[in-house]
Amino acid sequence: MTGFVGVDAMVRWVSTHGAERLMSEMVSYLEADYRRWTSFDKVERMASHTPFGVIELMPVSDPDTYAFKYVNGHPFNPGRGYQTVTAFGVLADVHNGYPVFLSEMTLLTALRTAATSAMVARHLARPDARTMAMIGAGSQAEFQALAFRGVLGVDRLRVYDVDPAATAKLVRNLAPMGFDIVVCDSAAEAARGADIVTTCTADKASATVLHDEDVASGMHINAIGGDCPGKTELDPAILSRGPVFVEYTPQTRIEGEIQRVAADFPVTEFWEVLAGSRAGRTSAEQVTVFDSVGFAIEDFSALRFLRDSVAGTDLAQQIDLVAAPDDPKDLFGMVGAPVPAL
Repeated sequence: MTGFVGVDAMVRWVSTHGAERLMSEMVSYLEADYRRWTSFDKVERMASHTPFGVIELMPVSDPDTYAFKYVNGHPFNPGRGYQTVTAFGVLADVHNGYPVFLSEMTLLTALRTAATSAMVARHLARPDARTMAMIGAGSQAEFQALAFRGVLGVDRLRVYDVDPAATAKLVRNLAPMGFDIVVCDSAAEAARGADIVTTCTADKASATVLHDEDVASGMHINAIGGDCPGKTELDPAILSRGPVFVEYTPQTRIEGEIQRVAADFPVTEFWEVLAGSRAGRTSAEQVTVFDSVGFAIEDFSALRFLRDSVAGTDLAQQIDLVAAPDDPKDLFGMVGAPVPAL
């Protein structure tokens, strides 16, 4: 039998514990897996691009557990009544190949993306950072805000989105939770006075939503919208303002902000900061950039965290996913010969 968490159980899990608390706790799983980065068998995600969007598989494995996530990205979906991103994921036992845990990951990916951003910012942003500009107020925005408050204490938001309805949605959701929110008329205005700038836009185009002149000394840039070839958010000049940190360099060179610069542009993989082999922020005036595209180890961590959190509760079902014949060599015996017609 395979453990399973469906959408209803996921909603109850988040509602019971609170997204802010769960993301704060998930950070410890993320950091633990990042610290053992070299023990993972890693590969860039496998993407199938179409005119409508992209469908991807994101696999990763350590010596005992294999994981993958299926995820799509279809930016025009909301106009057709569908979500931009949906996902599910699996944990499997390396020793026998059996899937042991299956979960919806549309909501879980939203949690893990924001938790990863907050984990990285805890090490790269200034310790006194309390104000975040949010450029893009779509499905990920509230999760980012709650993760940054839970992990860093950020409680002041400066928000801009080209869609006023998205901004209104964010204000409606977050204002009752105690955030101080300023709605801005441009990305430049949102960045003014911010300690951290999060860019999270959906348009799969080579765009510049944050310009070099909008970036002040000491800022941490959390660029999370770029996630496929041809999609960017930052003025390339920003990348030369300070060190650029990435998850997995081969994947980020294809999909991240650094796809717009030379192939030998220097970057630091974030795990190296946690390992102490490379520096993170070195001064209060430094500009730091996290060029995040999302990586499979983060899904691995999120699935482990969810599995452990729901173990022994009614949120974890057991489903009959794998055929188990009495004789492992007689699969046909489970179905038998057809019954002769009378």
